[in-house]
Amino acid sequence: MKRVTGIGGVFFKAEDPKKLTAWYGKHLGFNVQDWGVSFQWLEVDKPEAKAPATTAWSAFKAATDYFNPSEKPFMFNYRVENLAELLKVLKEEGVQIVGELQEFDYGKFAWIMDPEGNKIELWEPKDDGF
Repeated sequence: MKRVTGIGGVFFKAEDPKKLTAWYGKHLGFNVQDWGVSFQWLEVDKPEAKAPATTAWSAFKAATDYFNPSEKPFMFNYRVENLAELLKVLKEEGVQIVGELQEFDYGKFAWIMDPEGNKIELWEPKDDGF
């Protein structure tokens, strides 16, 4: 079973997320959306894919509790192929799972903690959901 297949996103806290995101749009050419930015690319090992894969970039308000229980100002999102099965394996390996698996039009999500207190978001994407 494959575990992580790529980086799904980079999320971080900012004092003024809208202003900071606009700065990245103006000066670095990011294609800014209300929630952040989506970078599209093709998966090398899935040439039959109908839609490009995506990697998200998003600034969150400094006071967000979305990264809890981590106290870090960032969170990485990693793409996975079979989230439910991976969670079973991680649980057996003693990895701390945070909350319950959630499903949306654009994929399934779950969260774990690494040994240094970094919250990690795991995403089984539906790239055509964007």
